[in-house]
Amino acid sequence: MPPVSVSGLTPALARRIRLVGLDVDGVLTDGGIYLGDVAGAPLEFKRYDIQDGLGVFFLREAGLLVAIVTGRVSESVRLRAHELRADDLYQDAQARKLPGLLRILERRGVSLEETAFVGDDFPDLAIMQQVGLPVAVGNAVADVRRVATVQLTQPGGHGAVREFAELLLRARGQWEDVVERYVRGTTVAPPEAESVGHHQAHVLASAAPPVGGST
Repeated sequence: MPPVSVSGLTPALARRIRLVGLDVDGVLTDGGIYLGDVAGAPLEFKRYDIQDGLGVFFLREAGLLVAIVTGRVSESVRLRAHELRADDLYQDAQARKLPGLLRILERRGVSLEETAFVGDDFPDLAIMQQVGLPVAVGNAVADVRRVATVQLTQPGGHGAVREFAELLLRARGQWEDVVERYVRGTTVAPPEAESVGHHQAHVLASAAPPVGGST
């Protein structure tokens, strides 16, 4: 059974989407940030959800572009975007997310109406007010939930992205096929000397983060 969400997602709307944008802190993570110092070098760690990662994989397998757009610059995010094989990564320490997303869409030839974005907090509002499919995680602030077409039940960093991936792909009629192909692929033994392919998300912008940062 698909996840239970309060949703205005119709098959026609779902099939119109070509690109899914994801916030990081509070969406791909639970919003918590671990800050430390080792030999004078600042280190930042975030917790990511494995099921969310498979959800991103399913979105890309279904032919959708995935862009990560965040208002906090972090090496952790760059590593996660690379691991997820995200198509685009935009990091800006001033949380100017909408201009970054617009640059991605222009380069990809995708319109705002063909874009979904998953957010949780005020830095996401400018984007969510303009995209064709605004999505709020389960613990999003009230203002974000009010503008969302889809309101997820799962909180950020704990399966919200996976929940949306399933909702979207089911509405598009692609879920069963994507899952079947994935399961079929796990039954094939790899060559003994199989190499790991290289994929790097296209990074549009990066800036030195201020103390505290934004999400």
